[in-house]
Amino acid sequence: METNRQKKIAGVLQKDLAEVLQNAARDGMKGVIISVTKVQVTSDLGQAKVYISIFPQLKREIILKGVQENTASIRYEMARRTRDQLRRMPELHFFIDDSLDYIEDIDNALQGKKGNPIKNPDILDKRQKR
Repeated sequence: METNRQKKIAGVLQKDLAEVLQNAARDGMKGVIISVTKVQVTSDLGQAKVYISIFPQLKREIILKGVQENTASIRYEMARRTRDQLRRMPELHFFIDDSLDYIEDIDNALQGKKGNPIKNPDILDKRQKR
């Protein structure tokens, strides 16, 4: 169960991270859209799981790797932006948010493009709990 404090910090991080990542994408990667879909902060406020959605999908593994390699500079920029709101910047861990892919798979299955998922549940990918 998330506390109000965790939710508030997650909201602040989500908004500012979206700006930081979009600015980086605008500067270095034309035509790439990065959005922060969800942020979960641990109860001790020491770590944050950041779920990002990247368009186009073809580039997402490369971009995720780049984001992960630049986590230190992203965290520094975030600390600078939130210094009035947070005493300590949580450690950031980035993950791909694949929920849109999952929804698309379900949609395609329901439209009969992949077969019937009710008769054959193996059609849909198994989601991994993180």
